[in-house]
Amino acid sequence: MSNNDIMKKLRVALKFTDDDIIEVLALVDFRVTKTELGAIFRKEDHPNFKPCGDQLLRNFLNGLIIYKRGPRPRR
Repeated sequence: MSNNDIMKKLRVALKFTDDDIIEVLALVDFRVTKTELGAIFRKEDHPNFKPCGDQLLRNFLNGLIIYKRGPRPRR
């Protein structure tokens, strides 16, 4: 399963829009445009398809933790 497949499944499972995903990524200071997101959600045979990199997936998962649980408490 590719990173693109994982992102697609998470998007559906969480009922996220592109704006929601951008908001989650902003929580970890990772900027991405709607155009870039659209490219990773396309089919592999589409001319504008772009593979989802490990960095994008990692930052999305880290941002999702903050989005769901809140920021890490300071010690």
